[in-house]
Amino acid sequence: MGVTYRKLFHKLIEEEMTPKQLADQAGISLNIMTRIRRNEYISLESVEKITRILQCDIGDILEFTQAGKEDGNG
Repeated sequence: MGVTYRKLFHKLIEEEMTPKQLADQAGISLNIMTRIRRNEYISLESVEKITRILQCDIGDILEFTQAGKEDGNG
């Protein structure tokens, strides 16, 4: 099982917010944003911070996928 954060990037576009602005407002590091861009797992604490800033649910920013599907290799 993998994870994809495509929904997060769509949400950022809707909110007219950059990933850096999100990181600053949520108090998460740019390293976490890099992990998100790579569709790697991040802590539930980081997910919670993001959902608080965007005022949304977890399902609004991420999806679980079958391994390899999130990067087009599966």
